[in-house]
Amino acid sequence: MTLRRARESDAVELARIHQAAFDHPWSEADFAAYVASDFLWVVGEPISGFLLIRCIADEAEILTLAVDPAARRNGFARALLAASKQELAAQGVARLFLEVAADNLPALALYQRHGFLPLGVRKDYYRRVNGPDMDAKLLSCALPAAH
Repeated sequence: MTLRRARESDAVELARIHQAAFDHPWSEADFAAYVASDFLWVVGEPISGFLLIRCIADEAEILTLAVDPAARRNGFARALLAASKQELAAQGVARLFLEVAADNLPALALYQRHGFLPLGVRKDYYRRVNGPDMDAKLLSCALPAAH
């Protein structure tokens, strides 16, 4: 399984995967900007998924994690999370945060397996194109101190 930092040339594929995964997808231009300024990893050749994280001081937040629907259940999200947690800890990040739709049971199970614990809820945070708005569950995970 190939893991690497994203390149600006990946922006088209990242936008395509994000569109397949979310009701309100980000654009190719959004991803091109993130490549230049944030922690953005891709998995697979061709790209099967990606993880975008923003770091501030000793904290980090997962902004989005997406796997191409055709490539799900192959360990791509798990590999992205494990590698990023290791690298973030090595950079001195102490805690990782995220929010996830309350009805996204596969993602909630993945995050629980990776040590994320509940912090709170944002009511009706996710605006759905089809169906009712959904709460966001706020989660966090302590990262081990670098040795």
